[in-house]
Amino acid sequence: MLIYTTVGNHTVTCKGICIRYKAQKPVGTGRYASGQRRCQICEIFIKWEGLWCPCCGYRLRTKPRNLKYKAKLRARVEADSKETKKETKKETKKETKKETKKETKKAAKKPAAKKA
Repeated sequence: MLIYTTVGNHTVTCKGICIRYKAQKPVGTGRYASGQRRCQICEIFIKWEGLWCPCCGYRLRTKPRNLKYKAKLRARVEADSKETKKETKKETKKETKKETKKETKKAAKKPAAKKA
């Protein structure tokens, strides 16, 4: 299936390779929030890490165009970043507690220096 689209002076073609990377709609989250990208030429959401479409070479869209959905994505990203900050703080607190316990155990195990 070839789709021809004219962009400026040249024609961009969908070669059908993108079908291999077609992404299913996620439940409970948005497409962009889950890491999916949209190719405007192929008219498909794909699961692809690159910046360019593997099929037609056109730049992939990583953010929604609609203002309402942009706000939703921004809110989700901010909430996720706050959660990760909280988790890292908890992990560092646990690590410091473990280190202090180890240090106190080592200090208790060392025999006192003998006086001459």
